[in-house]
Amino acid sequence: MIGHRLFTSLVLVLSLFGLSSCGPTDGPTAPSNAPEPSLLLGSSGGLLGTGVGTGLLSCTPLPYARTEQVVGPAGGTIVVGPHRLVVPAGALAEPVLITAEAPSDSVASVRLLPHGLTFAAGRPARLTLSYANCSLLGQLLPKRVVYTTDLLEILEWLLSIDEPLARRVSTNLDHFSRYAVAW
Repeated sequence: MIGHRLFTSLVLVLSLFGLSSCGPTDGPTAPSNAPEPSLLLGSSGGLLGTGVGTGLLSCTPLPYARTEQVVGPAGGTIVVGPHRLVVPAGALAEPVLITAEAPSDSVASVRLLPHGLTFAAGRPARLTLSYANCSLLGQLLPKRVVYTTDLLEILEWLLSIDEPLARRVSTNLDHFSRYAVAW
C-alpha cells in the first residue's frame, strides 16, 4: 500500500515537471499575450485553479549588477550577478557590445542589450537565470523563463529547463530583451 502511494506521488510530481516543460520548439516571431495552457490550470488560472504559479517568482532583491562585453563570431559567456548568458560560436556575424543588467528587484530578471539583437538561425544564445534568492514555495514548483516588458509584464512563456536542485532555469534565446523567472 505504501509502495503504491509512493509510486502515485512520484508519477504526479514527474507529470507536473513534464507539463511545465511542454511548449512549442520554435518560438513565435511575435510574443503571445497569454500564457500557454496546461491541463492542470483551472479556469481562474494557476495550479489546479488556485492562482498559484501564474506569475513572476517572488525573490529577495540582490545588488544591481551590470556587465559589458564584446562578443563576436567565436561566441562567449557573459556573467551578470548569479545569471549567465552563453552565445555559441557562429551565432553572431560580427563583434557586438553586449550589455547584461540584473536589476535589484523582487524578481530574478535580466535585461539584455542591444534590444532586438538576433542570432543566426539554429544558433540561439542560452540564458540561465538563478532563483537561489527566491521564495521557498516558488522553488518547489516548476519554473519557466518568461519574456517581459521593462515593466515586467509577461509577454511570452519560453520553453525552459528547470534545475530545482541547482535552483536555476535555462532557455534558448533568439533575440535580446528583458527576461525573468516565472512559475
